[in-house]
Amino acid sequence: MKAIYLNVAWKDATSLLSQIDTEFSTINKFTQQNLPACKPVLTPAWVILTFLLIGTIFIPIGLVSLHASRSVVEIVDRYDIDCVPEQFKSNKLGYIKDSSYPKNCSRTLKGIRWLKDLFSCFLVMLSLRFSAVKILPTDAVQIKKETLEGTLGFQLLLHGNFTAPLGAKALWLVAIEPIAWFLGFVMVNRYMKAPIYIYYQLDNYYQNHRRYVKSRSDQQLLHGLGSNKTSLCKPEQSNNGLPIVPCGLVAWSLFNDTYKFIRGKSELNVNRKNIAWKSDRDHKFGKHVYPFNFQSGTLIGGGKLNSSVPLSDQEDLIVWMRTAALPSFRKLYGRIEENLHANDVIVVNLMNNYNTYSFGGKKKLVLSTSSWLGGKNDFPGFAYIFVGSYCIVIAIVFMLLHVKYSRNTHVGYN
Repeated sequence: MKAIYLNVAWKDATSLLSQIDTEFSTINKFTQQNLPACKPVLTPAWVILTFLLIGTIFIPIGLVSLHASRSVVEIVDRYDIDCVPEQFKSNKLGYIKDSSYPKNCSRTLKGIRWLKDLFSCFLVMLSLRFSAVKILPTDAVQIKKETLEGTLGFQLLLHGNFTAPLGAKALWLVAIEPIAWFLGFVMVNRYMKAPIYIYYQLDNYYQNHRRYVKSRSDQQLLHGLGSNKTSLCKPEQSNNGLPIVPCGLVAWSLFNDTYKFIRGKSELNVNRKNIAWKSDRDHKFGKHVYPFNFQSGTLIGGGKLNSSVPLSDQEDLIVWMRTAALPSFRKLYGRIEENLHANDVIVVNLMNNYNTYSFGGKKKLVLSTSSWLGGKNDFPGFAYIFVGSYCIVIAIVFMLLHVKYSRNTHVGYN
C-alpha cells in the first residue's frame, strides 16, 4: 500500500516539476526575446520598394490637396489704414479714440472678368512692366478719381469689358494696378459659390498672452452672477462695486467693427447665426446668463453687448472668447448665402471702431469660399509633394547604388 502511495506522489511531483520547468522556459524565452516573431530582413529591394510606395502615395495626395486649396477663392482687403481720414494719417490713435469723428468707411470689392487670362499673359507682363509703368505719373497715389472716370483704364476696372489684344491687356493691367489699389479695388478672377464666409483678420494681436488668456471666468459665463470665481478677471472684475458679466480682459476687448455688403442697389444678407461652435453655445455659455454692468466704466475696451440677449445667443462674443494661438488669426463674422460673380461690384460699408493702432496691429476683411478640405491652405499639399518627391529621389539613389555595388546573388542577407 505504501508503494502505491509513493508511486502516485512521485508521479504528481514529476508532473508539477515538468509544469514549472515549462513555465520557466517560457518566461526565459520572453525575457531573452526568443519568442517566435516576424523578423523582416531589410534587403535593398525592400527598402527601394518601400520608398517608391511612399512616394507614389504621397504625391497624388499632395496634388489633390493642393488642387482643393487652389479651388478656394479668397479676397483679402486691409482697411485699417485707408479708412483713416487724411488729416489723421499721422495721428491714427487720436482718430480712433475720438468718438466725435465718424468711423464709417466704404470699400469696393471688384471682380474683373478677363483676369482669368492673368497667368496666360504673365510673360508678356514681365516684358512690358518697365515700359508700362512709364505711362503713369511719377506719383500715382495723387491721381484723383475724377481724372480717371473718362479713361480707358478706369472703365476697364469698373466694367471689365475691355476687349483688346493680349499685349494691350497686359500693358493696361500693369499700368492701372497701383491705381486700382489706391481706389480700394480688390481684383478677383473667379466665380464665388455660396456660402461665402466672412472673416475679420487681426495681425500682431497676441491673444495667447498668459495674462490675457487667464482673464476670464468660465464658471461665470455658464452660471452668471451665481458664480464667485472671478478673481482672475481683474482688472475687469467689477465696476462701481458691482460685478461685471462677462468679466475679464478677453470679453472686455471684444471686436466691434461691423460690415455691410451691397451689390448694385441691394444689400447682401449676412447670416450671423451658427458661426460659433455648437459645443460652446450649449455647454460653455449659459442660456439664462445675461450681460450685466458690461463696458460701463470709463475705459471702454471694445464692443458692447445687448443686455436682453443671453450669452449663449451672442455668437460674436462666443467666437471672440475662443482665443487664438498665434498673433495673426481670423475669426468668422458671418456668411453670405448668395453666389458672387466675377464681374460683380461689391461695396462694403464698414465701421472702423476697433483700436489696433495703439499696438501696431492690422485689420483685414476676408471673403472666402471653401472646399472639401476647408479653407485655403497650400501647406499640406506642398508638404505631401515634398515628402513624396524626396522618397522617390532616395529610392532612385538607392537603386543606382544597389546596381553599382550589388552583392553576389548567391550570398544571402543576414
